[in-house]
Amino acid sequence: MNLSQVKLVVTDMDGTLLNDNGELSPKFYPLYEALKANDIHFVAASGRQYYSIIEKLNAIKDEITIIAENGGITKRGNQELAKTLLTKDKIDSLIPLLRTLDNVFIVLCGKTKAYIETKDLHFPKLLSEYYTEFEIVEDLTQVNSDEFLKMAIYHPVNSETYIYPHVKHLEAELQVKVSGEHWLDVSHTDANKGFALKQVQDSLGVTEAETMVFGDYNNDLEMLGLAYFSYAMQNAHPNVKKAARFETKSNEEQGVEYILEQLIASKQ
Repeated sequence: MNLSQVKLVVTDMDGTLLNDNGELSPKFYPLYEALKANDIHFVAASGRQYYSIIEKLNAIKDEITIIAENGGITKRGNQELAKTLLTKDKIDSLIPLLRTLDNVFIVLCGKTKAYIETKDLHFPKLLSEYYTEFEIVEDLTQVNSDEFLKMAIYHPVNSETYIYPHVKHLEAELQVKVSGEHWLDVSHTDANKGFALKQVQDSLGVTEAETMVFGDYNNDLEMLGLAYFSYAMQNAHPNVKKAARFETKSNEEQGVEYILEQLIASKQ
């Protein structure tokens, strides 16, 4: 396999393309223009809300494909390519369970905005990094005026330790993903980045051998499996390092850009 055959670049955002402050590298946009000049399509695939992703990538938001909410919705420009919803009855059965957990914050992720019911003064500020459109409500079970893509649950210490054991039993009927050190997502069984990426590959006529994927956490596993050029970040979860074919530098060391430079050089 040769880097020069790559036609599709897919990258996670947090812990991957963005540094630990949630910022893009100054190298990214010039590299993106070089990708575009070489007819390589770019996909941002994240657990973030769609509006949060386009805020980070505003200059190119109409040119790229965005897989948001861990595969809940896929858009290219203003065109909605795919959407996988979590039904209201599932949500209403989950909320009472999640409310019993200590020190967690529940986010109901709608298509138009996210919803939280916390009275905590600090959580909305933290949430605004990942969800630019959200509303504080009295009762999440009473929110009916939206379509719902997933539920995101936050723990200030560690989601894998303090949330996952309590919801693991739901895996038979729902997608349960530890999506970050502090986050766990619950969604429809088909709502994952891999399912969404396969639809993008098919729509563009791109094969796994022509696909490059970067990831750092468990919610990236399915899409890493759809690319020959699968890269785990140096800062990645052990599961990701085991699943990926290659490894690059950490997000703080601009590991994505390091490989993109090599990709572009291979096209010369």
